[in-house]
Formats: sequence, structure tokens, C-alpha cells
Amino acid sequence: MPVNRGGLARWQQKRVAAYIEEHVTDNISLATLAGLVQLSPYHFSRSFKHSFGVPPHRYHASRRMERAKQLLAKRELSVTTIALDSGFSDTSTFTAAFHRLTGETPSHYRRNLE
Repeated sequence: MPVNRGGLARWQQKRVAAYIEEHVTDNISLATLAGLVQLSPYHFSRSFKHSFGVPPHRYHASRRMERAKQLLAKRELSVTTIALDSGFSDTSTFTAAFHRLTGETPSHYRRNLE
């Protein structure tokens, strides 16, 4: 199996990506992710960025926002419910993070889905 020089091996990429998807609403420590693939946090962080193009925290945040976008398409769910279901402690934190990553508020994003 070819190894991505400087990056994670394919099995490591799959294991970490699957873990993030399964725990997308949780706060995941760098040490936890590094432990999954038997690397030090420093080496893991560097290798992850080389393999995925972004640091682990940013990758996790983007996956969390993708989940939130899917939930925003469900009109019966309130923005507050979506915030909590996406792992945020409150609506304002969710709205700020959503705006920072997408350039628009969750409500504006939802309106533009129509």
C-alpha cells in the first residue's frame, strides 16, 4: 500500500475520518485523534494537515457545519434545535461559527434554500 510521504497512511485517514463523522457533534481532542492512529499529537497534526489540506480542528468544524446545513434544510427544526444537535452550546455560538465558515447566518442560508 503506498504511503503518502509526510501524510497519514490510507488506513489512518479512513480511521480518523470515520471517527470524526461518528463523533461530529462532540468535542474531540487532538490527543484522542492521534491515539487512534498511534502517533504523537504533534506528528499527527502535521501529517493530518498534509493529508487533508487543513488542520484537524478545521476539518472537524467543517464536517460539523455540513451536518448543520443538512439539518437547516429540514424546515420543521428550529435554528436553536439545529445548534444543539450540531454540538454547539447555544444559538449565538452556532450562528457566529456558521457565519465565520459560510459568510452568512443560518437563517439567511435557510431562506436561500427555497
